[in-house]
Amino acid sequence: MAQFDNVSVKKKANVYFDGKCVSHTVMLPNGTRSTIGVIFPSTLTFNTAAPELMEINLGVCKVRLQGEESWKTYSAGEKFTVPGNSSFDIETLEMLDYVCHFE
Repeated sequence: MAQFDNVSVKKKANVYFDGKCVSHTVMLPNGTRSTIGVIFPSTLTFNTAAPELMEINLGVCKVRLQGEESWKTYSAGEKFTVPGNSSFDIETLEMLDYVCHFE
């Protein structure tokens, strides 16, 4: 999906990790929520409440899910899922453009 139609976007940015991750919340017509954002070069740990589907639009990242020892690389056009009540580490060497869908 190249764009979201008929949505509401919260104007205030979600800023995490001293500005290393910045996103905006998008409310979809079906009542679900996504965020569209960027992660600047860094290694970060995110905690999840609900399950998430991360969609990479631009850039490359390495991801390690909670409880796993190995990292997996994802590039533009790829997706990965994270269970709810969990966490994941993400490493970016360049700006990463992403969409996070909350399930």
